Amino acid sequence: MPKYVIERELPGAGNIPPQDLQAISQKSCSVLQGLGPEIQWVQSYVTDDKIYCIYIAPNKEMVLEHARQGGFPANSVNEVRTMIDPTTAE
Repeated sequence: MPKYVIERELPGAGNIPPQDLQAISQKSCSVLQGLGPEIQWVQSYVTDDKIYCIYIAPNKEMVLEHARQGGFPANSVNEVRTMIDPTTAE
């Protein structure tokens, strides 16, 4: 199943209070539940003005549908082609 990196532009994202992050996470999980088991949220990274999310989904359209239903920005959605890490150097 393809993996995607979603870039969400959210000015001030790094200052979002924990209770708001919890509410955003709950909304995302609720939408995911409605979309079914084919789409999975793996992890998100919050920076000063963006959130980068990792999702597993059958296609880009399903990722965009999750964003639409949740009211989340999805400024770019890119399929991961391969992964590298320090062990790649071995």
